[in-house]
Amino acid sequence: MSTPRPFHYVALGDSQTEGLGDGEESTGLRGWADRLAQTLTRTEGDVRYANLAVRGRVAAEVRAGQLPSALALRPDLATVVAGMNDLLRPRFDADEVAGDLEGMFAALTAQGARVATLTFPDVSQITPLARPLSPRVNALNTRIREAAARHGVFLAETSHHAVVTDPRLWSEDRLHASPLGHARIAAAVAHALGLPGADDSWTHPLPAPPHPHPSLLRNAAAEARWVAAFLGPWLGRRLRGRSSGDGRVAKRPELTAVHPQ
Repeated sequence: MSTPRPFHYVALGDSQTEGLGDGEESTGLRGWADRLAQTLTRTEGDVRYANLAVRGRVAAEVRAGQLPSALALRPDLATVVAGMNDLLRPRFDADEVAGDLEGMFAALTAQGARVATLTFPDVSQITPLARPLSPRVNALNTRIREAAARHGVFLAETSHHAVVTDPRLWSEDRLHASPLGHARIAAAVAHALGLPGADDSWTHPLPAPPHPHPSLLRNAAAEARWVAAFLGPWLGRRLRGRSSGDGRVAKRPELTAVHPQ
């Protein structure tokens, strides 16, 4: 009697899928895809997981650099989350970005994989200085929904729920989820996939903070610190034509066993 093949899960994307904000560089990043892989062990048993995501990558780079490897790994499940880095670039074309995402959806589903993705939150609710990006987010989300529907891709609608912009779900840089945020993303994708035991509790608001309305002075000071610590260095890299992903490779390029949590 032949042994059943392990369940293959492959994650494609950028820094959010790589796990920035959840763990430390020195000891290893976790992230929502790692958490989802552990969740899969409850129902699939023997799970082999590869994470091809690399920080700083735009959708076209994810498609060109990660999709061929993902197809070669013959995934039963693939997650594709990219586009946030495109939203932040001066030149942004929602149709072009969505085209790269749809190309990945089409190739993976044609091979027989289940594919999951998600929509993006309104970044202006996380960072007031990002208000000009709101129309871009809305345009990309609309196209993601349409492309997902065309290819039978499971969609986690994170953009519809107020909790996704709760500051406690975001790290200090306001670009990457906190450990709690990564846990919510994993739960959202598990719910979209209809995994046993998954429900909509990830949409529930967090308990009210003890000081829900900081003073204007404290808000201004927080914005100044964020600009100095995160926005300034990011702009500096853009002006020099650099990326946070320069020289980086995937943290888990091969399918390896997942240990149950």
